[in-house]
Amino acid sequence: MQRLYDFLRRHPTGVDSFWAVLLFGIAMLEVADNGANSATTKLIAVPSVIAMGLVVALRRKWTLPMFWLAVGAGVYKLLTHTDTNLADFAMLIILYTVAASAEISRRMSRTALAIGFTAAPLYALRFHVDKGETSDNVFFTLFAIVPFVLAWVLGDSLRTRRAYYAQLVERNQRLEKEREAQAKVAVAAERARIARELHDVVAHNVSVMVVQADGAAYVMDVAPDQAKEALQTISGTGRQALAEMRRLLGVLRTGEPQESEDYVPQPDVEQIEVLVEQVRAAGLAVDFEVEGAPRRLPSGVELTAYRIVQEALTNTRKHGGPDARASVRLVYFDDGLGLLVEDDGRGAAHELYEDGGADGAGHGLIGMRERIGMVGGTLDAGPRPGGGFRISALLPLKTR
Repeated sequence: MQRLYDFLRRHPTGVDSFWAVLLFGIAMLEVADNGANSATTKLIAVPSVIAMGLVVALRRKWTLPMFWLAVGAGVYKLLTHTDTNLADFAMLIILYTVAASAEISRRMSRTALAIGFTAAPLYALRFHVDKGETSDNVFFTLFAIVPFVLAWVLGDSLRTRRAYYAQLVERNQRLEKEREAQAKVAVAAERARIARELHDVVAHNVSVMVVQADGAAYVMDVAPDQAKEALQTISGTGRQALAEMRRLLGVLRTGEPQESEDYVPQPDVEQIEVLVEQVRAAGLAVDFEVEGAPRRLPSGVELTAYRIVQEALTNTRKHGGPDARASVRLVYFDDGLGLLVEDDGRGAAHELYEDGGADGAGHGLIGMRERIGMVGGTLDAGPRPGGGFRISALLPLKTR
């Protein structure tokens, strides 16, 4: 049954041809069996029957030409006084097809309806008035108009439903494309975020490892215990970096965090103190101070705060000089979190802070501004009077 349905959908003209042949055969039998007509009258009726058969067979392929062919056949029957037969049913079929076709304008569809309205009155005038049957003329005319109206209304309703369905399909396709575009944008944003995270992880931890390695090499012979401690710090920092990088790369591959023992939660404000201790162990003197009542903040704000402090201290170690000191101050306000990171470094490479670091590979202030912009905060950064660098940021409680 499904195969038959699919065949009918794929070959509509073939189906119409079948019905056209069936209609033609029945109409010809009707004409031949009409004993009241002479042979000449029966012969005159044949062209109109053939024309109506063609109308049914080709109504989908050439809708408008077949409509005019049906009109011409009707006029031919009026002029030749041909009696009605079953082939005239094609007039209703072609009127329905014109009304249902989206390729036919509304104006033409209404014109076809108007022509259908005239068919019954013309028939009444031509046949009933000539025969003197005026008493039933009005009733017959009104009754004969009804099928034409119903055929047009059914066709126009189908056209409206098709147009509505096509609009829904188009809207669905448009929404699907928009969702795909939004998904691509989200993926690109997520990959950019992961790239920033990777930079922060590598820049901070590798910097600590380099400083500790240099210190271990310097005291290896004179202070083996200090060298051993430095090597242990390098080992721990390396493992931490590898774990976090593995997690980030796992997200980059699959789009979802990996549920494993190597999963590392996103850093938050509470881990800033751990970060400061790590930096101190690497040899940079850092003062740390917290003002206000600490509380949980939005995850985006906490991650941004941690990364800003991490980036600032990393750049201080890299560019502040051997005797640089830094200070980190967190201030909890009612509507946000304030950050102040300062150093007294005087390294010439400090001037490259704006460009993302002396090696040109970091994000520097560009990355900080991007992070703060994502949470709707503000950033003020620049050289301190008398030397050094200052970074001041305000992060709101509600991210955008």
